Amino acid sequence: MGFEHIHFIINPVAGNGKSPLTKELLEQYFINSVHYLRVKHSTYKKHAIELTKESIAEGADIIVACGGDGTINEVASSLLGTSIPLGIVPIGSGNGLASNLRIPRNIRKALELIRNQHKIKIDVGSLNDKYFFSNTGVGFDASVIKNYESSERHTLYGYLRACLTTFKELKQTQNIRICINDLTIMTDPFMIFVSNSNEMGYKLSLTPKASLQDGLLDVLIISKIGRVKMLMLGILLVINKPYLLKEAKSFQTKSLELYSNSGSAIDSQIDGELHSVQDGIINIQINKSTLEVIVPENVY
Repeated sequence: MGFEHIHFIINPVAGNGKSPLTKELLEQYFINSVHYLRVKHSTYKKHAIELTKESIAEGADIIVACGGDGTINEVASSLLGTSIPLGIVPIGSGNGLASNLRIPRNIRKALELIRNQHKIKIDVGSLNDKYFFSNTGVGFDASVIKNYESSERHTLYGYLRACLTTFKELKQTQNIRICINDLTIMTDPFMIFVSNSNEMGYKLSLTPKASLQDGLLDVLIISKIGRVKMLMLGILLVINKPYLLKEAKSFQTKSLELYSNSGSAIDSQIDGELHSVQDGIINIQINKSTLEVIVPENVY
């Protein structure tokens, strides 16, 4: 019987940039006569994609993403269409997907899950040719991500500062046509938020009823609002009830399309990473039970 090959792809700047993950530490949690560990570090954006494809070619049995939602997205996107399960060690700042899957932030406990290998299949969302595992969005949240990425602090404090900066910069929104569930909605939205999971990160949720295994996307459309209503939304977000805002409409769907009425580019965020769609046409859909993930027992 051969070794089980487990590859760890680590984002060394995730969270506070002080990850303790080293090969020496990882080897303490595995059996050297059973497990062969390989450790790789991503050093630039999309590097984790290259490293994952390399590990697939090298015959890895399990590939573990060690980072936040951005690192998980790069690794998981590369695993789609393979039989290799995804492991997660959440060392990022938001960790929305890991939190939804109840994967602990405690490194020892997260590594025990990798060793125990209880697996489930989850749905995967797609925006045109890009995949998302937690959420995607257009409007306010995309602007927040743009400000968040340009800040030096990738922490909850940095995220809140990015929200405040976006709040101060509030300007004319973009006219968008939304096609969803045989409806056509013309709007200049404050936000169009599309979620596969029930958490954005930092324990915050715009779609608390969303599930990773129901074959549906949860969509929250909030029409243009002023600053007072934005503050109300912030309060409702803290108590996980944003749908109580009068301007908010909630949907569940398998797909939706967004069109910029002017044909201009649409800025979106995908799992907390900025993504601009230059032709102003976005097709979003759900792909049921597409990714195998290692999780605690009895998650769903």
